[in-house]
Amino acid sequence: MWADEQVLDDAIDKIRFNDQGLVPVIAQSSDSGQVLMLAWMDAEAVRRTLTSGLATYWSRSRSEYWVKGETSGHRQLVKALRRDCDSDALLMLVEQAGPACHTGAPTCFNTHPDLPLMADPAAID
Repeated sequence: MWADEQVLDDAIDKIRFNDQGLVPVIAQSSDSGQVLMLAWMDAEAVRRTLTSGLATYWSRSRSEYWVKGETSGHRQLVKALRRDCDSDALLMLVEQAGPACHTGAPTCFNTHPDLPLMADPAAID
């Protein structure tokens, strides 16, 4: 996928990983724009994702890499990976096969009620 390994290394070097060597990644549907999930990557997970085209994350609880959908078949084919303005968060546009959430839900952000918003958004200038 990358003609020049230095280009890949330079791209990864621009990411600001936290003290644990991780960066949060938001997976978003490239088709609908729906936010699917949040996960974590280290530099190697970013490298694997960019070279394979499959979303590869770092599991903080299991301390291992995992390719989304490797066991379920609900893979994420990566269409784009973008850094935010501070380079300390990533947005990954994916073609999602099947549900994104491990619970079987289409997204990880629709299983709980919204948190209570105490301010009136219309009153905020």
